[in-house]
Amino acid sequence: MKSKLVVIVIVFILVGLTRSSFGADGVTSIETGYTVSKVRTALIKGNSYVVASSYEGTVFGIAYSGRVGWENKLSGYMNHDLWCEDITGDGTDEILVANADGHLYCLNSRGELQWTFKKNDAPMYAVCVLHHQAKTYVVCGGYDNHIYYLSPVGDLVKDLPSLGYSVSKPWGNDPHKPSPPKKLHVANFLRKIKNADGTESLVVHGMMNGMQDKGVLYLFEPLADKPWSTIPLESKSPMGELRVCEVEGKSEILMGASSMIHDASVAVIDAKAGDQRIFGISSLGRKLDSFGYRVAQPEVISSAQQTQYFVLFGSRILLLPTDLDKGKTEVLVCRYSFNDMWKDPLTHRIVFASAQSGGSCIHILDPNHPDWKTEYENLSPPGKIATILENTAMVREQLKTFKRPAWERDPLPVYLMSENRKTVEALVEELRSSYGSPVFLNGFHMGTAEDWDRSAIESEKYRDRRDRRRKYSLTQDQALEQIVSHYDDGPGDDGPGDDGPGIAYWAGHGNDPYMFSLDTTKKVIAAANGKKTVLIYPELEDHSPEFEYVMDDLIYPLADAAKGKNANIFVRTKHVFWQGNVYLPAWKHLLSGEYADVFVPSMEETTDKSMELSLAARLGIWTSGAVNSWGGRCARDNASYDRARQHSHQMLPNHFLRMMVYDISHGTQYLDNFSVDQQYMSLLWELIAKGALYVPKREEIVSFSPVHISMKKPDETYIERGSNTKWCTFFDQDFEDKNPMVFGRLNGSWPGAPNTPWDFSRYAAGVKDRRLNFLPPYDRGLVLITPPQQGVFADSDAPRGQLKDHLHPLYKNILKEFITDGRQYFSPNGKKHYAANAVYQTVESEIRNRSKLLPLTVTGDVAWVVAQSSPTHLRLTLVDSGYINPSGKTASVSFHSVKPMKMTDVVSGASIDISDPSSVNVDVPCGLFRFVDVELVESL
Repeated sequence: MKSKLVVIVIVFILVGLTRSSFGADGVTSIETGYTVSKVRTALIKGNSYVVASSYEGTVFGIAYSGRVGWENKLSGYMNHDLWCEDITGDGTDEILVANADGHLYCLNSRGELQWTFKKNDAPMYAVCVLHHQAKTYVVCGGYDNHIYYLSPVGDLVKDLPSLGYSVSKPWGNDPHKPSPPKKLHVANFLRKIKNADGTESLVVHGMMNGMQDKGVLYLFEPLADKPWSTIPLESKSPMGELRVCEVEGKSEILMGASSMIHDASVAVIDAKAGDQRIFGISSLGRKLDSFGYRVAQPEVISSAQQTQYFVLFGSRILLLPTDLDKGKTEVLVCRYSFNDMWKDPLTHRIVFASAQSGGSCIHILDPNHPDWKTEYENLSPPGKIATILENTAMVREQLKTFKRPAWERDPLPVYLMSENRKTVEALVEELRSSYGSPVFLNGFHMGTAEDWDRSAIESEKYRDRRDRRRKYSLTQDQALEQIVSHYDDGPGDDGPGDDGPGIAYWAGHGNDPYMFSLDTTKKVIAAANGKKTVLIYPELEDHSPEFEYVMDDLIYPLADAAKGKNANIFVRTKHVFWQGNVYLPAWKHLLSGEYADVFVPSMEETTDKSMELSLAARLGIWTSGAVNSWGGRCARDNASYDRARQHSHQMLPNHFLRMMVYDISHGTQYLDNFSVDQQYMSLLWELIAKGALYVPKREEIVSFSPVHISMKKPDETYIERGSNTKWCTFFDQDFEDKNPMVFGRLNGSWPGAPNTPWDFSRYAAGVKDRRLNFLPPYDRGLVLITPPQQGVFADSDAPRGQLKDHLHPLYKNILKEFITDGRQYFSPNGKKHYAANAVYQTVESEIRNRSKLLPLTVTGDVAWVVAQSSPTHLRLTLVDSGYINPSGKTASVSFHSVKPMKMTDVVSGASIDISDPSSVNVDVPCGLFRFVDVELVESL
């Protein structure tokens, strides 16, 4: 009787209020408290409700009235796909969840777990339901390159390896970044076609590269070993959406690209004939915004007047006629982009997941409501988006009366290398005239490069390389004229002036480091007359021996020319570079500290899933003395950890703001950011200028763990797998079982996957998955990844000196070193090596025990930094760590080697209760940060 009552109550909650909520508005926003990543609808007793998955992996059922009926946190890892359908025959849908931990989960209509299926550790990526000869099958697949047919209770019925039918052919012949085997693919999508005779067919979209492979469609009869139709796609880009819809009595497969705007498309494919029609979204021109990474999500909506394709594309809705005539296409513009879209087949409402900028609502669009278009264009989401805007406005207001603490030294300069100032000219001029920092460099981008005689370049590989994004048409004089003129351009100037502080521009790229000749770039440096010059080199991640030639022929001679000239080489690289490639022979002169004032380590962390590692590695290079500065970078595709689902069009750059606050609190002084909303991001500039955001020297930071991990020459397998992030078909369970890695699961097969217990990311950084950990907790202190300091792997003659001599004096006698090659650990004498899973608990124990030697540590889902700002004052920075899923946090501060006298919010002036100094709680508002001054009883 009790269980029946539960069912009745849940049914009432989920559907009892549904009908009364329809029709009131064209767009209805329902606050959930979660950042919702995926939405579907399910049936219960003939009525529909919304099933949603949060960024954290919680699945919940919610009525259209806004009442939550149930929720299930499942594994705590992200869900890649959801499918809702009745598989038991009771008239109520089950919920099938493809999880990044490798499981398929089946929930009932109460959110209760019914069964699970797991074949191996590869993330499960796609799921649907198929009927055949009066039997029901659950079909699922993931990054192990297999598809599985399961019974309604989760028993394995059939294993369908892609190797048996795939026509995929990888490309490329780089031995240092090898391609995967042929005839393998990941099941990017699994969906079904309902045929006219009542039977069903399986649609498989196979992909092998999440960034560059448009993939192939395979159409199967249920349980067949081979497809009855194989359809290579004609679109340009990887596919991030697939739906099967009925249009004018025909089954059509609708697909949408996951791409940059110029390659974005919608494909309409006749499911029976295989004919393809492609609509290039960029053909709409000015009706779209100019840049970004989005997934085109198509659906079909119908009214008495017409049938249209409804396409969610970032912050736009495209209403396409069925003949794909762009002239008849209507474009609706909203302020925000959304994480997902689903059409309820029962009510025909359109359900949107949360706004990508950290929203917490689901939004219901009624296409039959006369005002739905206007309401969509005017949509301003309540919940977390509104809270973030309110919180940042509060900080801005508090800054008006802020006074920098008298005991703090003058701020260090922060160089803004690429900020667009068109909408904030007045603020920029005010900051420049009143403060010494930030420094607005004249950053510029050139669509042309120098056409010069490369015949003397001995490397054929680099002699012949060109960057396809630009024309090679400039003479040396023309290149110099264009570049040098920017030294004299002041911020906001339309022409030459005399107040430019310096320049920043691409002097080369990994695609072509020789974009400009060595002689030309030397002449640029010479023309600076003491002004700042930042030469940006993105994506220098080639780890082949041939790159050693580039270093000796181009990069090091430029570094020599930059010495003493206020010039820097900004190494904006990617993947595992700073905890891998930099320890190869090509980079030995950077690592030694010979050019400490020239090189600036930075990252372009797009496609990557290991931000907590690169942060510790760049900080380790900096604190070792190898370099004297380090750099930060925010770009649109920072959020593109899964290139096959690039929901990376955040229009409110709150994630950028918090990331930059965190990086600057760790001492970064060079920022190379992509501009999104400069009126919003200019809050960062004010925080810097007024000293609310403290920029520490490396010897002032006291939140580094006394334990550091030192990198010897990296293991080849580690480098290869860590750099191969685009191919998706490398999964090999036998290799994973036999090769525990210190830094593991880094190639393209692991989006959102759990980190192993022995992975540095988990035991040292406190990061549980391979996703967007730009704001890692490191709750026992940040564990630096450094050059070796002791033993046979140390460079005792390096000009940089010893790590302990560059850190705060408290570290002088408390440091503990462990040595790795990325794969395993080594003894200091190099004679013994230890498997990652055999030693990690020893390393973890040292991290835990030595954290008590720090002044304080912090827990509570926040990123944090502590720096000494005077003998008796510490600056504690606390940041909401939810990169694209922000929320209010409570930080718990535990004091160890110091006693606090007082804690004060530096910006608001509010006092913080320290009546129990063993554990002080500090609230961090949603999407925000706190700057706390800790006054000590005694000098540190």
